[in-house]
Amino acid sequence: MRLKRLHIRYYPPGIFLDYEKGGQLRTKSIDLLNLTPETDVTELVSDIRAAEPLISSSCAEQLKVLIGKLQEKVSQKDDHKFYLFRALQAHILPLTNVAFNKSGSSFITGSYDRTCKIWDTASGEELHTLEGHRNVVYAIAFNNPYGDKVATGSFDKTCKLWSAETGKCFYTFRGHTAEIVCLAFNPQSTLVATGSMDTTAKLWDVESGKEVSTLAGHFAEIISLSFNTMGDHLVTGSFDHTAILWDVSSGSKVHVLTGHRGEISCVQFNWDCSLIVTASLDKTCKVWAADSGQCLASLLGHNDEVLDVCFNYTGQLIATASADGTSRVFSAETFQCLCQLEGHKGEISKVCFNPQGSRVLTASVDKTAHVWCVNTGVCLQVLEGHSDEIFSCAFNYEGDTIITGSKDNTCRIWH
Repeated sequence: MRLKRLHIRYYPPGIFLDYEKGGQLRTKSIDLLNLTPETDVTELVSDIRAAEPLISSSCAEQLKVLIGKLQEKVSQKDDHKFYLFRALQAHILPLTNVAFNKSGSSFITGSYDRTCKIWDTASGEELHTLEGHRNVVYAIAFNNPYGDKVATGSFDKTCKLWSAETGKCFYTFRGHTAEIVCLAFNPQSTLVATGSMDTTAKLWDVESGKEVSTLAGHFAEIISLSFNTMGDHLVTGSFDHTAILWDVSSGSKVHVLTGHRGEISCVQFNWDCSLIVTASLDKTCKVWAADSGQCLASLLGHNDEVLDVCFNYTGQLIATASADGTSRVFSAETFQCLCQLEGHKGEISKVCFNPQGSRVLTASVDKTAHVWCVNTGVCLQVLEGHSDEIFSCAFNYEGDTIITGSKDNTCRIWH
């Protein structure tokens, strides 16, 4: 094994190692999730060298420089103010979802008008309209980090795979017997997972367009799914009140996560694949150990349905969004509520962190999106202008651009 190159990953903090093994180029990463401006870099480098044989004394100095750059990024002041850059009359019927590619250079919108559109973020120009579905395009995703493909899941029971560059349809995945409502690429971009109202999830091969496996085990609709960072496990959340952890290579059940007393609304893995968080209409979230399937904690405090939940990039924080009009931030280590985000005048359907983990973005029925400070729970900005509820919002990878999607048929870009 021979190290070829070291390079940086800003969010979450880490170092990539490109190395040669048996004539093939491979990549591995060293996660630095606990890096702070105060971390002793010399000590950290010697710890990394002790654990990673690829790092020789000759590249220790370069490693120091890269970690120094990461420290600079971690310590940057985050006082970005967002201003409306463009309001796009995106579709003739309401939108269903919005999503960025990895760099944030383009984004996609799905709609009841049966299309998905690809947009250039910088100019607000429409690049492609992906036409071919025969019903609502509900679930959409880029194959990040690559961003050269888009998957669309529709109420017409099919999923389509498209070229993000040309807008051409590569494959139509047929096999579900009811609406597709969630989907995801695995991080390696070799598989697409689809979740359907027919109670199953399916895995599809990106290269061949063939079905790889059907994940059958739920007794009601699958409403949410998430791959872990390694891509070897998938979690599905269902209206049957359970989540199921699946082994991707065999398509078999690993754990059934039982304990919620209402429909699951959202499921997600943390970055290091050790935890799963589930949100439920029973007004709680639960955190589970991925290896044992044990419930580690219930996150309480909301007095209405929890509609969305997410980890921050490092997996140390959890944010919730509820029909009670509030959002909460919890520690993923102590499971304590760190702050309550109060100020919306209606239910919050979507919540996400910026990549730096310093801000939370919420989207609400009250036609606004709010930007919050994670440390204090203070609302820093109200993004106003939509004329109907906002149901989708996202940060780009740098955390300096936001998109919001609304039932008013528009999406807005905020810089």
